[in-house]
Amino acid sequence: MQKGRTGAGMFLFFVMIAAAAMGNGLSDSVYSNYFKEVYQVTATQRALIEIPRELPGLLCALVIASLSLLGDIKISLIAQVLACLGLTALGLLTPSFGVMLIFLFINSLGMHTFMPLQDSIGMSLAEPEQLGKRVGQYASVKVACGFAAGLIVFFGFRLGWFSFHTPVNLLFLLGAGAFLVAIIAAALLVRREAAQQQTRQRVKLVFRRQYRWYYLLAMLHGVQKQIAYVFGAWVLVDLLLKGADVMSLLMISASFISIFFMRAIGRWIDRLGIARMLKLNAWSFVLIYAAYGFVVWGITGRLLPQAGWSVMVVYVLFVLDRLNMQMHVLKAVYLRQIAVSHGEITNVLSTGISLDHVVSILAAQLSGLVWTLMGPQWVFFLAAFFSLGNLYAARQADKGLKAGAEVAAV
Repeated sequence: MQKGRTGAGMFLFFVMIAAAAMGNGLSDSVYSNYFKEVYQVTATQRALIEIPRELPGLLCALVIASLSLLGDIKISLIAQVLACLGLTALGLLTPSFGVMLIFLFINSLGMHTFMPLQDSIGMSLAEPEQLGKRVGQYASVKVACGFAAGLIVFFGFRLGWFSFHTPVNLLFLLGAGAFLVAIIAAALLVRREAAQQQTRQRVKLVFRRQYRWYYLLAMLHGVQKQIAYVFGAWVLVDLLLKGADVMSLLMISASFISIFFMRAIGRWIDRLGIARMLKLNAWSFVLIYAAYGFVVWGITGRLLPQAGWSVMVVYVLFVLDRLNMQMHVLKAVYLRQIAVSHGEITNVLSTGISLDHVVSILAAQLSGLVWTLMGPQWVFFLAAFFSLGNLYAARQADKGLKAGAEVAAV
């Protein structure tokens, strides 16, 4: 009976994950083009937009803590409602810049609140002996929906179905519809939770010594996220003047590869162990951002052409960077292995999200200044330097896991 309940819960969770990923893919992936075409923002203004967009991540732990008595699944339902409301407003209106930031904040608050909850809920529903497999499965479901969203965006813009210059933004309304499906799935999960009469625990900020390397990885993710999702995209949109159709093609490519890549990650976690995977992820960040820096340096310095093979290299780096960012699930699996208790996982995830976004907001502003004053290549060189911290954290995490295994063996 319990197995059937777990299966039903996992199915509803997959539907919610898939719908939320679709809504996100039909909005977040084209925000850079939306800001550029509708509001004609500069690189510095693009960095400033990250304050209301990333502030919800900073507030994430406080929001979840204030609603903690409701339980993870009910908070997820509220998160989907907020994401839907914000995107619906952006779809129906073409607001002034300031009002747009308010609706962007509401949409972002929903998406960021759901971030730590999805890993917590997913791991709580997963069978203990199949944790890596389940993590790989629900991660691949997310990227599969990102792939589908990319196809919709590409053909929609190429065939003239979508435009950022019409009174009603059909693309954003489709995204809001996807979030509506996520709301329904979350509501059914809430009903299932009530039937099982699950106990609730108050969520709070947790700062234990054994979580220090997890929190360092979370903060470094805040830097890398800005580079991958903001400035990596801005190279294409601002420097190379690529439109939403090209961006969607790149997202399609990254998402298609990720469908298989994430399943492979799940198997690699079970086979190689989380410590080795964290080290592999660290080296990938360093090499990708160093390569990004040199290529962008060559293009801006007219040493490399702004068309042809050098642009293809940027495309490849963009896709590789997106694939590498998908490996953020490694942090959640690492946390599961070092958690003092299962009930603390949501607390630590939400605290990590908040730390991630403190750094993310600062990194966005610093990167915007560096881009303007020193040149875009230095944004990527700095990212490569900070990514060395991932390698240090991975090595320390490996030592901690080995020490824990030795104690358990005794």
